[in-house]
Amino acid sequence: MRTHAEYKMPGGKLVVADLAVRAGRLDAVAISGDFFLEPEAALEAINAALTGLPADADAAVLAAAVQRGLPDGAMLYGIRVEAVAVAV
Repeated sequence: MRTHAEYKMPGGKLVVADLAVRAGRLDAVAISGDFFLEPEAALEAINAALTGLPADADAAVLAAAVQRGLPDGAMLYGIRVEAVAVAV
């Protein structure tokens, strides 16, 4: 099953989540939107951090996974990890 969702963080930017759910787990996660990240590799780190998590994980679990997956010193402009979690 493929899923597409969008979330505009209040006072922030749009986060788009495209993903599949396979065997109850997030798969083929692709986060995008009109936000900025430094370094650029942070986006792939976010996608990797979410891939494999249970599809029924709550927003707190998803946000924590994204935070742990970010490279040291990564900067998110216009969004927070919680906004990514809401979109997912």
